[in-house]
Parts: sequence; C-alpha cells; structure tokens
Amino acid sequence: MPKTTILVFAAAAGLSVANIYYAQPLLDAMAREFGLSPAAIGLVVTLTQIGYGLGLIFIVPLGDIINRRRLILGQGLLSVLALVAVATAKTGAILFAGMAAVGLLAVVVQVLVAFAAALATPTERGRMVGTITSGIVIGILAARFAAGILADLGGWRAVYLVSAILSLALVGLLVRVLPRHRISTSTGSYVAALRSVPMLFFSEPALLVRGVLALLIFASFSTFWTALVLPLSAPPFSYSHTCIGLFGLVGLVGAMVATGAGRLADRGHGQWTTGASLVLLLASWAPIALLPLSVPALIFGVVLLDLAVQAVHVTNQSLIVALHPEASSRLIGGYMVFYSVGSAVGAVAATSIYVQAGWPGVSVLGGMFSAAALLVWVFTLRSVRTCRI
Repeated sequence: MPKTTILVFAAAAGLSVANIYYAQPLLDAMAREFGLSPAAIGLVVTLTQIGYGLGLIFIVPLGDIINRRRLILGQGLLSVLALVAVATAKTGAILFAGMAAVGLLAVVVQVLVAFAAALATPTERGRMVGTITSGIVIGILAARFAAGILADLGGWRAVYLVSAILSLALVGLLVRVLPRHRISTSTGSYVAALRSVPMLFFSEPALLVRGVLALLIFASFSTFWTALVLPLSAPPFSYSHTCIGLFGLVGLVGAMVATGAGRLADRGHGQWTTGASLVLLLASWAPIALLPLSVPALIFGVVLLDLAVQAVHVTNQSLIVALHPEASSRLIGGYMVFYSVGSAVGAVAATSIYVQAGWPGVSVLGGMFSAAALLVWVFTLRSVRTCRI
C-alpha cells in the first residue's frame, strides 16, 4: 500500500480506538450528572470493553470471509450513530447501552490491522503493523487529553458529539483510499470461521501464550488509567480534566518508542523484546505508587508503563499474524478478546480497589497483574520456542 494509505489506516484506527477511552477522564463528571457512585461509574468502561469483546468475537472474523472494505465502511457509519446516542443520553441506562455499542463497533480497528497485515509482505509486516499501532497508541493516549479539553470547554457530551463528526468525515476519506480489490479470503461459512478461532488458539501454545500476556498487560494498563482520574480530580490536586488529560500525552513518549518493536519482531527478536518490556512494566509501578508524594515520579512511571505495554502489544500482533497470515482477521480478533477481557477486569477492579484501599491498593493491583505477565513469559519461554516465536 502507498504510505499515504497506511497513514490513513493509522489515523482511522487511532480515532476509532479513542472512542473507547474518552470516558476514563470523564468518569467523575458522568457520575455527578447521573447520580452514580464511583464504583458504579466504572461500568461505563467495563461495558464498553464487553461490547468490544463481543465485536471481536462476532464481527472481526467476518474480515476473513467477506469484503473488508465494505465491513470497515459499514462499521464506521454505525459508530457515528452510537456516538450520537451517547452524546444525547438522558438516563444512565441509555448511557451504558450507548457505550456498549461504541465498544462493539470500535473493533473496526482490528479489521484495519488485519487488512494491512494481509496486504503486507512477510519482511514488512511488523513495520506496517507497528505504524498502524502507533496510530492506535496516539488515539488511546491522546483521547484522554482531547476529552479533558473538550469537557472543560463544553461538558462531557461535547466529547462524543465532536467524535461523531470526525468519524463521519473519516468514513468519507476511507471511501476514497481503501483498496477496492479483494484479497484472498476464506470460502468457509461464518459459523465455521467463528468455530476456528478458539481452535487456532488452543491448538498452538504460542498463540495462547500471547493471548494470556495481552490479558495481563492490559489489565495492568487499564488499572492505572481508569483509576488515575480519581486521586487527581480530588484534593489536594483537584486537577481539571485538561490537566489530567496531559498525563496521556506524557505516555506518548514511551509508547511511540515502542512502535519499533515490530521491526525487532521482523528480525527474529520478538521473544526477548517481550521479556525486556515485561520487566519494565513491573518496574513502572514503583514510581507510580509514589503518588501523591511525587508527581514527577508518577510521570516517569507513566512513560515506562506505556512503553512496555505497547512494545508487547506490537510484538504480539506481529508474531501471531506471521503464524497464519491467511487467518489474520480471526487471529487478531481472538487475540484482542484477551485484551478486552483484561481491560474490563482492570477497570472494574481498579475502581473497586480504590474505594477500599486508595492509590496504594491500585498500585499493588497493577503490580500483581504485571508480575503475573512476567511469570507467564518466563515459564513458557522454552515451550514457545518450538512455535517459531
């Protein structure tokens, strides 16, 4: 694909995935408007991730059996409607339903990644996945900053209204740049495609290990970012949404460095890139735990955490697609189910733990998820070597 098309893929992926994360710095505002407790408002994030997980199971595999161009454009248009529903929600029930729909349709990100991976040559697959993942990273982390600014200017509803407008514009751009030719897809049925996903993961230990790693690293990631707004929006900080969103931009420093992990995977260094990144992830929770004593330490921890998580994520996707390029949509979709489960578990656990044990409890929780991921890598290192990753 031309570089401009790859960049459009990255931008589309970034904007789509941002829809999942806008809510994190807005949870306190949503809770006040709808009269929800801090523990209950965590359902906004959890339901979004549940919707995302359902989309990964039932929508993403379609990319291996139907025209991906039509699938991407259809999801884009439906996402616009879901965002408008959230922006105009009058009750908590409608808000929750709208957020679940936003998550369900945001899986267009994974269809884009699978589409690009299928078009790439084996020697450039990691680089291409890394480029698109960089767009995803920017979307995830910049979402908090953009949401903070828009919420301070026009309230939390303005965030979703602006996103709906941008999403509609991006659909128009995708109509022009998405490749029109069909790449080879499976001739099997939809039911057969769905059944093959768990079979692929449970028949190859390497795929299952990568899925478990995704679950644990994103549980750690979601633990941090979901809970962060709670201490920073309360005394002694009382930061605005814009200030809280700036922490997302800080995380970009580490996350952008991590995009080179795809190139290392192309050169055969994916296993050791994973191990080094998981050590950094565990180490990041030491400075993070120093909040509220040291905000600079927290910032340093954010950089380490985002660098580590995204490096493992890029490596995971590059390696699993390399195993079965013809099943890229199903592999990416199945892998991201683990991601979604981890994010949902981290979100609901973080808000609940914060109520009981404050920020120290959140830090211990995040460290436990990180340590578990490192142990999984250590104890499966020998077994997955035979699986070419």
